[in-house]
Amino acid sequence: MAQELQPDMPGTTGAPVTTGAPVTTGAPVPSVPPVTYPSRTVPPSPLQPGAGRDPYRLYRTLREEFPLTYDPLLRAWLLSRYADVAAALTDARFGHGHRPGDPPCATGHQDVDEAELRAVAARTAHVLARRLAGRTQVDLVAEFCHWLPAGTVAAAVGVPYRDMMRLVRGRAASALAGQCTAQIAVREKALASFLANVLDDPLRAAELREAPAGVVARAWTESLRRDPPVQVAMRRTTADVPVSGGTVPAGVAVALLIGAASRDPERFRDPGRYDPDRDDPGQLTYGTGPCPAVLLAGLEAEYALRALFDAMPRLTLAPGFRPEQTGLITRAPRTLLVRPGG
Repeated sequence: MAQELQPDMPGTTGAPVTTGAPVTTGAPVPSVPPVTYPSRTVPPSPLQPGAGRDPYRLYRTLREEFPLTYDPLLRAWLLSRYADVAAALTDARFGHGHRPGDPPCATGHQDVDEAELRAVAARTAHVLARRLAGRTQVDLVAEFCHWLPAGTVAAAVGVPYRDMMRLVRGRAASALAGQCTAQIAVREKALASFLANVLDDPLRAAELREAPAGVVARAWTESLRRDPPVQVAMRRTTADVPVSGGTVPAGVAVALLIGAASRDPERFRDPGRYDPDRDDPGQLTYGTGPCPAVLLAGLEAEYALRALFDAMPRLTLAPGFRPEQTGLITRAPRTLLVRPGG
């Protein structure tokens, strides 16, 4: 009898099982026809040693060969294809999860004055940039990206600058962003990746120096796609859910691999390339609904560029330095060394 691979169950390694034979794994058997995976019998794990150095090679294997698999290290089922991850992020059957900009997010925020947020983002970015302008070399991650998201929130709610790091992650942030308080750390990482993507190409940096807001917004969206600050989102199913590789059982933990989905060639042309002008844009870090955290993230990206280039017109990466993304659950450059004077 022909042998085919079932989507992996807890306690299995993806080994072949005879079609139609009973499977005694202790987990529900998918109700859809079994899936044949072309080469490997053991799926890679995002938590295996060394995976964080270059998770995208691992993600490719998962997308192509194991679109639905159980990972015993994560103790969760993995989804890696764009269509499945994008749907799961807003599907109620994947239980409770919070992504800023999704529909439930709008009910948790007070009214926000966009003009005021724009003003405080611009003011905070310029204050920080001017403090760095006279330096020989600067680490933008530690000395700019770490401070701008917190400083913007502090300014928006009237917390004195000297107190912002002590208060902004608690009372001040909650007053503005409700459930999205923790997004301050995410915005730090997203901003670091954005500046790294822009500065890594001097021609691109020159194009964005005086670009209108819409052009900067496209560059920001593309950075969120290519280098999402949150690579993995956890959910728990409340019902059986059919997906590309089979059926996710009810009542199980599911890891949505946003990093894998964001570079799915079925959705994005040349997905590994940073291309702000691409004709197939999109990102999964944020939803599309109203949310102060999402609004602030985009404003901070726009005014970070304007402030840095205004204070340091010859800003470039430090000689010999290349931005390097690190991390697995969250991912961003740990350092971003630049020369303010070129």
